[in-house]
Formats: sequence, C-alpha cells, structure tokens
Amino acid sequence: MAESRHSVFRQFAASDWNGFLKGVEKEGLRVDRNGFIAQTPHPQALGSTLTHPRITTDYSEALLELITPVCSSTQAMLASLRDIHRFVQQNLGDELFWSASMPCELDGDASIPIAEYGSSNIGRLKHVYRQGLAVRYGRMMQSIAGAHYNLSLPDSFWRTWQQALGNEQTLKDFKSDQYFWLIRNFRRRSWLLMLLFGASPALDASFVANVSHELSRFDDHTWFGPDATSLRMGDLGYHNNAQSSLNICFNELSTYTQTLDRAIHTTWPAYEAIGTRRGDEFIQINTSVLQIENEYYSAVRPKRTTEREEKPIQALESRGVEYIEVRCLDLDPFSPVGVNEAQVDFLDLFLLDCLLADSPRIGDAECERLDDNYKDVVARGRFRDLSLCRGGNRTPVDQAARELFDQLEPLAELLDGWNGGDTYRSALAEQRRKLPDTGAWAVPSAEVVAAMQSSGLGHREWVMEQSRRHQQTLRSETLDPEVLAAFQTMTRESLGEQQRMEAADGQPFAEFLDQYLKS
Repeated sequence: MAESRHSVFRQFAASDWNGFLKGVEKEGLRVDRNGFIAQTPHPQALGSTLTHPRITTDYSEALLELITPVCSSTQAMLASLRDIHRFVQQNLGDELFWSASMPCELDGDASIPIAEYGSSNIGRLKHVYRQGLAVRYGRMMQSIAGAHYNLSLPDSFWRTWQQALGNEQTLKDFKSDQYFWLIRNFRRRSWLLMLLFGASPALDASFVANVSHELSRFDDHTWFGPDATSLRMGDLGYHNNAQSSLNICFNELSTYTQTLDRAIHTTWPAYEAIGTRRGDEFIQINTSVLQIENEYYSAVRPKRTTEREEKPIQALESRGVEYIEVRCLDLDPFSPVGVNEAQVDFLDLFLLDCLLADSPRIGDAECERLDDNYKDVVARGRFRDLSLCRGGNRTPVDQAARELFDQLEPLAELLDGWNGGDTYRSALAEQRRKLPDTGAWAVPSAEVVAAMQSSGLGHREWVMEQSRRHQQTLRSETLDPEVLAAFQTMTRESLGEQQRMEAADGQPFAEFLDQYLKS
C-alpha cells in the first residue's frame, strides 16, 4: 500500500517547513450616520480605486475593499489589515464602515451607486462590467460584503514536497496539480467553514422588500433565519440562474480553465435580449453566460496574479496556480477588522490538511452531494437534527464537525511541535468550543442572533452600534508616523498614476473592448 501523504509530510524536518504565505481582501460598505448606504464618492484621501495597492472598491462606489500585502504570519497580516483600517477610519468623516456582511438600509437598486474608476479604458471596462452585473442580477446582491482569504505555500516547500513524493513534473505543473488536489478536498469540507464562520443569519428588511422569501420576522425592520449560518451565501445572497447551467470542473487546471472559457464564449438568450448598449452607453461587456472569469461565484478559486490587461485564465494557463482564494467567509461583526486570529490559524490548518488528505477526482454524483451539504449548512446549519451525506451515509452535522476536528488534531500537534507554542491546537480548540454538547451553539451566527435579542436591537441598529464601537476603537489607536506617511504616499502616487493612464489613453473604448474580447 502506498505511503499516505500525511506520513510523507511527517517525515519532514522542522527546517523543511517554512510556514504559509497569506493575505486577505476585506470588503465593507460606507454608510451614513442614519445607517443608509453612502451616496458620496470614494474619499479622495483614500487615493485612486483603479491603482491604489491597498484600498479600492468592489461593486459599489460605497463598497470599500481593503487588501493586505502577502505576509508570512497571521500576526503580520492582521497588523497590516488593522493599519489599513485605521487609515480608512481617519478619512471617513461622519460616515461609518459597516461591520456586517449583509448590508445596511437600502432603497432599491437606484440607491446603490456603481463604482467609478475614471476615464481610462481599463477604468471604463471595470465600470461596464459592474453595469453588466446590474442588468443581469440587479444591484442588491452586489451590496453584500465578505472577506477573501488568500493562501499559498513557498516554492521551497513545493520543491521539498515534490522530491518527497517522487514527482518529476515541472514545478509549475506540479504546484497547479497540488493546489487542485487541495481544492477538491476544500469542496468536500467547505460546509464546515460555513458552520464555524457563517455570521449573517439576519438582514435588514429593505434588502428583501418586494422579494419572496422564507425568513422569520425578528422585528419590524429585521428578518432572520432561525437556524441559518450565512444568508450571504444562500438563495438571497450570491446566486445566478444563468450560472446554474454551468458545469465548472475543479478537478484540474485544464478542465477548470476550459469550462470557464466556454462560459465566457457561450451566449445566454436573456443577456442577448438586453444587448451590450443602451444608446451610446455600454451596459455589459458581452452577452455570454459570464462576462469575465470573476463573474463566476464560487467558494474557492485558484488564482494567479495578473499583469495589466491580462485575463485570469491567460495568467493561469501561462504561469500556473499561484495561490488559493477562499471566498465564502462572512465578515466577523465582532471584530474591528472583520476577521480574527484563531479563524486565520484554523484556516491554515484546514487548508493544509486538504492538501495532505486523499483527494480523488470528484464525479457528478459526488459534486451534487457536496453542493447539497453546503447549501444545507448555509440555510439551517444550527438545526440540531440536520445531517450531512458523507461517504454514502448520513451523519449529524455536529458529529461530522467533530470527526473533522479529530482528523486535524495530529497535524496541529505536528505544526506546533515544529514551530514551538500551541498556535494550531489553540485555534482548533476554539472551533471545538463552538459546537453544542448539551448547551447551545456558540458559532458566530448564533452569537449574532443572541446579541440582537439581548440588546433589543434589530439588524440595522445592532450593526450600527458595532460599527460605531469599532470606529471608536480604531480611531483611538495611533497610526505609526511612518505607516501614515506610506499611506499618504500611496494616495498621492495612485492618483497620479490614474491621471497618467487617462492622459495616455487615446484609443476609442469601443475599439479597446473589441480587442479585449478577441484576446
């Protein structure tokens, strides 16, 4: 019998293990003092959303996205994220940075301003893509925020790992295959992340105005799912009827890029009926199932840093997978920066075990079961009688979680032995604490509902209180003068770079878009 990958990994010396490389992209709405989505333009003090390396916007002009550099430790990453938050909070004036995934008060699509990126062709392309999302799905679901966690392993690890496995591929191909090995197991286990970190069980009534749903009434302005973990990732959140026709295959890089590319070049009748222009205004990039790769909603993505004007598929095919992006994380409304240390350390442990555990290809039948498990935990993960389909058997959700925790324990002990300390055992113990023995669930979704109930506040008012508290905390913390100067330089340089791009751009946008689509 072949030696298990866990056994091979255990034969590493502590000196062979160089840890993880990590970063986070954290979104959040700017809101006014009444808890309504901000109608103001992106603050100029935060620089150009097109070119700033740390501060941009996602879908809406009001939806900030904060991006850390690649870091080699959880502490360094969270320190960077906190610094970005401090700088942003200093430049929000009377506005607040919304601390929850589900949005503040809205007044239909018209209340959600689409992000602007200036007059350069790249800037216009980003805006037209968002216009396309609006005409395809409406703007409401685009006002939802989350955190994306990016993880990779250094090349020094991959070379040692490749030698230990006796693999003779090129390093590029080996890494891509190994990242997809990890992704297959992530898909088998992603339900656990929704149980442990889902933190959006409630929403403001304005989000579902005139929308049919099965939520329960919390108060006059709040609906909630009594057993839900993440409304953000459920039917009311990120979903796409056209994308239900897709069969994006995560088994290996070639099948992933081929199926994505097919979606970008397959027209969809409803989008053809809309067309790409309304008069002289471009309203979507094309009429395909996907305008671009980023339109595909998934809990995880293989990623490669792109060059300017390079498409993600092109980058992956030419240079292979560089890192994994975990996209299913709700914001932690109890944290000033939306994520927490134990969560990040657990994600590292979880993702490493996804790489080390056996990971056969996923067939159509298993794919359907995995999707059902994920959807069930999102919609009713705290239902005590919920069971998941695992290996052809039904297992109670809390038992399934404990079994996965038991599987992770030896790896946590190994890493702590190499690193010194108890980082991973503590992170694992923190997640175990969330499961009910005889008491109640201690997962974030349950804690959010309990906090609203104890405070007597609905979703809007409770999140406003959390957001004010976080703002006070972050504004009371002094930003290191060198860090402040660095942010001010990034603001100045990003605005200058955008101006230079716009001045140098003489090609008509229609011509630019035509070339982009043909590339």
